[in-house]
This record gives sequence, C-alpha cells and structure tokens, in this order.
Amino acid sequence: MKLDRLQKNSNNYFLISNTEISKMITDFKFMSHYKDVFKNYIPLIEQEVIDQRLILDHIHTFDNALSRKNLVAHVTSSVMILNQDKTKVLLGFHHIYQSWGWFGGHNDDDPDCLHVALKEATEETGLSSFIKVMEEPIAIDVIYVGNHIKKGNYVPDHLHLNVTYGLIADDTLPLRHNEDEHKGLKWFDLDDFLNHVTEPRMEPVYNKIISRMI
Repeated sequence: MKLDRLQKNSNNYFLISNTEISKMITDFKFMSHYKDVFKNYIPLIEQEVIDQRLILDHIHTFDNALSRKNLVAHVTSSVMILNQDKTKVLLGFHHIYQSWGWFGGHNDDDPDCLHVALKEATEETGLSSFIKVMEEPIAIDVIYVGNHIKKGNYVPDHLHLNVTYGLIADDTLPLRHNEDEHKGLKWFDLDDFLNHVTEPRMEPVYNKIISRMI
C-alpha cells in the first residue's frame, strides 16, 4: 500500500528555489522534526522495520542523538538527486570515503531533517533549485561509518541514523562542489553508476532509494 502511494506521488513534482526554501521549511517544520520523521515513517521492507526500532530506541534514550558528541550514533539527513528524465544520478567523490556517493550531512543539533538535507544539497552541489519528489522522506537507514581522520581529528567507528529525501534537478545547470567534502561532482547513467561506488555496503541503500524515485 505504501509503495503504491510512493510510486504514484513520484510524478507530483514542484520546484524549490533558494528563495522558497525558507517558506517550505516553515510549512513542513512539524513533519520534518527528527522525532516525528522517524516515528511516523512507514517501513517498506524488513531492514527499515528493524532500523526504525533501533533509531527510535536511540533517540528516546539519548538527548544528544542530534549531535556528533554522541559518539555511538547520531542523526544525519541525506538526499539522492536524479535528473529530470530520471536517467542519471548526481554523485560526489567524497574525500573521506574515497568513493562516489550521495549528498548530506550531520544534523548537528538542528532538529529539522528537511532543512538539513536541502542545505547540504545546495552547499555540496552549488545547485540553486530542485524539484522535490515527496514531502516525506523516501527512506531511512542505519549506516555504519568506520573510524577515520577528519580535519586532523580522530573519529571513532559509529552509526549514522539517516533519513533520505529524493530530489530532481536539471542536469544542464552548472555544478560547484564543496572542496572540503568532495573532489568533484558528476552525473552518472543509472545503469552504470554502481561501477563507480567503491563502498559495497552503500550499494543496496542507493538501489533501494533510486528504485523508489523512478
């Protein structure tokens, strides 16, 4: 039932420009509050059922689940961006993961997941407008992140409690990557992009999300 609704709504696009983002965020502020996002999300597969339980337990147990100060797990918000024909996906080559991947970031105490996702999408791609697929998140996932060095500091193994929004963008517009995060940006054909993803654990995540967008 939920999947049918997702597929039906996938064609109900509307344009989001930078000047409209603030108003839209205000309109959706309640529904995009992180506790409501994870509580109200309707899982479509077993993985999401189990991940939702873990996420809800964590955010109800820890009052700092929005912050990176919680070294075990914290909330992140991401976007998957397809072109208007839904034939290509926009990816960035991430410095830390050394792989092509989606866009997003830590909530860093911002409870509004939609705000974080759109902000990260703009900052990391340079795009000034999007066509959003759904008002609601398209997926939730618990994602393992291995230890690494960031800005000279050691970051231990931890989990990202992630929510993803699906966006559509014009693939003819100029791109501008954030040098702190990515080496570059590129549109990949949907039938080829996984050949450029070197994180095996992310392949099922990306496949799941894109299958709900096309």
